[in-house]
Amino acid sequence: MTGQDFGPLVTGEWVEQHLDDVRVVDVRWYLDGRSGLEAYREGHLPTAVWLDIDADLSAPATKGAGRHPLPTPERFAAALGRVGIAEGQPVVAYDDAGGSIAARLWWLLHVLGQPVAVLDGGMANWPGEFVREIPDTEPVDRPSRPWPAHRFVDADELAAADAVVIDARSAERYAAGGPADPRPGHIPGARSVPWATNLGRDARFLPAAVLREHYDGVAGERVVAYCGSGVTACHDLLALTLLGYDDVALYPGSWSQWGADPARRAETG
Repeated sequence: MTGQDFGPLVTGEWVEQHLDDVRVVDVRWYLDGRSGLEAYREGHLPTAVWLDIDADLSAPATKGAGRHPLPTPERFAAALGRVGIAEGQPVVAYDDAGGSIAARLWWLLHVLGQPVAVLDGGMANWPGEFVREIPDTEPVDRPSRPWPAHRFVDADELAAADAVVIDARSAERYAAGGPADPRPGHIPGARSVPWATNLGRDARFLPAAVLREHYDGVAGERVVAYCGSGVTACHDLLALTLLGYDDVALYPGSWSQWGADPARRAETG
């Protein structure tokens, strides 16, 4: 296996044939409060470890920073090391939601130049059996690496950015908000590109020719993606990467931060 034939998407058949070559990571998480860890314990891909969106792939939530702030480099490196993911080890992330959660781990590793892929279609497209056995992994020391500044923006940078801003939430939440949102609406000028529109009926990413229609008009532009809390926005960033776009960034605070600040304008509809 080489970097040229790995990622950013892999099929279930590919993973089944390369379980000894990659670290498989289950990152299931649910907006409705269900436990991703309990779901993992009930059945997961063979050899898979579990990482927590809240504790491992984010800093602690605050009203000022949002629900899933960017973790410190040290926090992220420690989480990876705890489950035995060494520097440079290929990682396959999966979930049961079309990659919308797994894309968060993909983005964090991708921007650090680490080999990583998302299981296209998630658990629904796994050809083998699920297991309940928890793998016995050996922790490793993993150096922390600083986040590349051009891959992330904060609220002030976003407000002043010369970029196309896309909102990965559903069209309904973009227009009027939802229970998880601090108030209705979206960032002024943002374009609605729901993450789910990246997928076909089989929960796999659409062919590039079809996918490109969703991002019509962003060629040659810097693109910043956000969502409710900086998780599913990474799905749009994955789609853009599949299409060959490179000048893309994440606003980690997303609407959970922007919308909680009454001084920042919002648009509805």
